[in-house]
Amino acid sequence: MWQALAAEVRLAPQRSRVSPEEAQRTLQAYRTLARDLASARELLPRQAATAALESACATLHVAVNRTPRYADSRWLTLFRDRIPQAARSVRGWALWIALLLLASTFAGWWLIRTYPELISLIASERMIDGVEHGQLWTDQILNVAPSSVVSLRIFSNNVVVTAGAFCFGLLFGLGTFYMITLNGLMLGGLLAFTQRYGLGSELLRFILAHGPVELSVICLAGAAGTALSESVIRPTWPTRTESLRRCAEHLGPLLVACALLLLGAGLIEGFISPDPRFSIRFRLCVGFGYWLLMLAFLSGRLFPKPKAVEATARTPRSL
Repeated sequence: MWQALAAEVRLAPQRSRVSPEEAQRTLQAYRTLARDLASARELLPRQAATAALESACATLHVAVNRTPRYADSRWLTLFRDRIPQAARSVRGWALWIALLLLASTFAGWWLIRTYPELISLIASERMIDGVEHGQLWTDQILNVAPSSVVSLRIFSNNVVVTAGAFCFGLLFGLGTFYMITLNGLMLGGLLAFTQRYGLGSELLRFILAHGPVELSVICLAGAAGTALSESVIRPTWPTRTESLRRCAEHLGPLLVACALLLLGAGLIEGFISPDPRFSIRFRLCVGFGYWLLMLAFLSGRLFPKPKAVEATARTPRSL
């Protein structure tokens, strides 16, 4: 019987997917080995047979308790549990980062409105020349490349900005502060500059569909970067390295959510934002609707837990 169990011990760790029958066979082998090991420890202490049973039982213990690989439940756990948990943990920082973005946007708008010559610091000569002649740089997007190529370029650029806002948090939050402030100054300055030449409404029309989610994701990444720096400044674990590692592991799923949201924003910016056929009302509905979808996604409401699980979670455990 032990020889038959030895074959199961050898095969169980190698399986990535198992049928119900194979799972039951592995569990039965685990119970049998555990029972025999308890008897062997009492009757044959410090014997070769006991050591062999301990090794086999430990191997099956790892196989039985390992995390499922390539399973749907792993993705469901990511979207339903880990991403909402990470988003809730940085919610306070996200609000402060959003206020910083608003303040820097207003500061950029005031600076360019008061000192128009400073626009050369945040805009290229081609952009400035086009606006001065009554034409936005966004009007030529569809003429330069197809919408699919534009979406890919926008997505790549947004991912770089988001990853930078997160990773620069290692500089004790100063890198995140710099990136958020710079983006706010650029946004406010461009709004003031285009408004000066009567194109402010056209720029708002362009960013209305994709802007809410795109800016929210940048704030979210900045908040995650700030939380990352806080784990180094005020570690909650015995060492700063361990605190940083655990914080990065906890916030990692949030970057996955940001990438998925930016993919949708890139598609909107490539196919809807530069197309003059879409009305302002339609763009407003798309922008606000996608922003609500983002909130539902980050809160985990798109993947609700079964009622039985929720009831169990709410039931207090007895001592």
